[in-house]
Amino acid sequence: MPVRRQPSLTAGVTSHIWPSGGRHLWPSGQASAQQSHARGHLVYAASGVLAVHTERGTSVVPANRVAWTPAEFTHHHRAHGDTDMRIVFLAPSLARLLPEHPAVFLASDLAREVLLALTGSRNYDDTAPGYSRSARSRLLRVLVEELREAHEQPLHLPEPRDDRLQAIARMLYERPADNATLAELGKTIGAGTRTLSRLFRNELGMTFYEWRTQLRVYHALVLLADGHDTTQTASACGWANPSSFIAAFTNLIGTTPGRYRTGRQSAAHASQLPTVVKPSG
Repeated sequence: MPVRRQPSLTAGVTSHIWPSGGRHLWPSGQASAQQSHARGHLVYAASGVLAVHTERGTSVVPANRVAWTPAEFTHHHRAHGDTDMRIVFLAPSLARLLPEHPAVFLASDLAREVLLALTGSRNYDDTAPGYSRSARSRLLRVLVEELREAHEQPLHLPEPRDDRLQAIARMLYERPADNATLAELGKTIGAGTRTLSRLFRNELGMTFYEWRTQLRVYHALVLLADGHDTTQTASACGWANPSSFIAAFTNLIGTTPGRYRTGRQSAAHASQLPTVVKPSG
């Protein structure tokens, strides 16, 4: 049987935590402190959009993705939109089956349901029957096997280490709609196009334009979570028209922005559990 924990209220966050996992209801914009854990863990956003920041970069976790952070990786989380964050810690015997680096996986329907079960109310509500140790063990193995069958997703935005790339990243984080070419950005920081192209390839494993597209989709997920429509989001993230935005978004996320918003609303409704105590005020 899981060890029950009372909900804690900190800075507008409602948390239920137990040894093998937890559930946090965060208001939009809430961020955790820098932390690391002795065990690797999976995080899933049942509603809202979650960003997981490590020294390797940022993993974006929309409704159909699961983020993996290995043991001892320093990280922090940030919620975009009111976010229902689920956490599952893995024993070393299961963690070794997943990558040694932070990763994002596509969440199958089965993986999603197992995650919700492993972090649902029966883990912390004394009025509901909890899972036995053997049942939890079986569910965890099913979850890990589902993730092993899934491909890693391109929603991990790598963090540049080179000073020149960091300067470009800062500019585009602040102005994702900026359509300056790499040559124009290079003039601003005093670096040539060939040098910057080589740095993007060698350090981040992608071209500048691939990296900027991922950055823009990351911002799009945040805007959609905050209620912006497709046309507003496309303009704010630098696409000339909604159709090109929809194509780029669908290529990375696997669904259109409109279906993504609808799916998030459905997931948020389905994940609401009446036993959760919400912050007062």
